[in-house]
Amino acid sequence: MSPLVGSDRGLIDLAEIAAERFRDLQVRAAFLARDIDTGLEVGIGVDRPMPLASVAKVPLALVVADRIAGGEIDGATMVTLAAAERSYGPYGLSAFTHDATCSVADLMLMMLGLSDNAAADALFDLVTPREVDEQLAEWGVEGLRVRHRMQPMYDYATRVAGHDFALATQLAVEGRRPRGRHVIDSLDVERATVGSPRACVDLLERIWRDEIAKPEATEMVRRLMGKQVFTHRIAADLLADDIQFAGKTGGFLTLRHEIAVVTHPGGRVAIAVLTDSDRTARIQNDVDLAIAATARDAVEALASRRP
Repeated sequence: MSPLVGSDRGLIDLAEIAAERFRDLQVRAAFLARDIDTGLEVGIGVDRPMPLASVAKVPLALVVADRIAGGEIDGATMVTLAAAERSYGPYGLSAFTHDATCSVADLMLMMLGLSDNAAADALFDLVTPREVDEQLAEWGVEGLRVRHRMQPMYDYATRVAGHDFALATQLAVEGRRPRGRHVIDSLDVERATVGSPRACVDLLERIWRDEIAKPEATEMVRRLMGKQVFTHRIAADLLADDIQFAGKTGGFLTLRHEIAVVTHPGGRVAIAVLTDSDRTARIQNDVDLAIAATARDAVEALASRRP
């Protein structure tokens, strides 16, 4: 069982409830929720590295936003994405049927709001994965590595499974090797873009407290994460008029993730829930609901402990 984390006995009990919830669903889960202002936290497996899928778009966005703020990149620059060369994805520019032209700033919106892979890889053309990774290291970000663009996630899968989604998902479940190695590179923690719940929460906390990059950059990332259209995971049980939500989902084969900051009347909670299912169903709504319940319980528990 993954180690439990809690700032008091009651929070450790809550972590155990969450761990059991995911075990019952045959899901390998790691999560951390932290009150940004008090430091109280609750989680399970908080230092476990996992492939991040589209969650990687948050550090990419931060580095691009920082370069826009510093004048190295002009957010108004227009970028044309050719239909035949765009990265695969179900939403946004990835799904367009013709060439499309978009500003750098609007590529940021498409990437974080719709999880647009084509927009993300167009931004990776401006700031490479290596540059993002090196910038994170300069900022002292630990436990998070950016190693590839978005398109290679799919390329690595089709290399071993062709275009058979069912086979790719089966290999995602059965292809784990000793020492964390995996037959699909984008699910291998030694070769994929990876992060732990603690690394993700630390990054969110620094963004929300303006303790990383330039203030104009952190403000931009907060604003764009607040425009995410997907509310089926962390936000599902937290939608209310007095709650603000800013998040980023990530999903690929058996991975279902989300990181977010929930701002409620009493404070702010940074959350990262990273999951890897042992089941091969394409749609697993019960996992999304488990993520939502875990986030709700954590936010309520941490709010009840505020002075």
